[in-house]
Amino acid sequence: MNNQPNNPLHGKKLESILNELVEKIGWVEMGKCVKVRCFTHDPSIKSSLKFLRKTPWARTEVEQLYINTFHGFAWPEDK
Repeated sequence: MNNQPNNPLHGKKLESILNELVEKIGWVEMGKCVKVRCFTHDPSIKSSLKFLRKTPWARTEVEQLYINTFHGFAWPEDK
């Protein structure tokens, strides 16, 4: 098996990436960062997975959002 110690996405399933992002920043913020309808209109994990699996550019943006959120990017705290 290929070992990728520096890849934060290695071994991560798309569903767990989405769940972690929803828990950390929520659908509204995800919709602002990645402009896709499945995040802004009646969002759900199921509909997002279906869309992201068929749309490589959107999946790439979500993966980058995950990296930015959990590996080096700090979200400003609500005041």
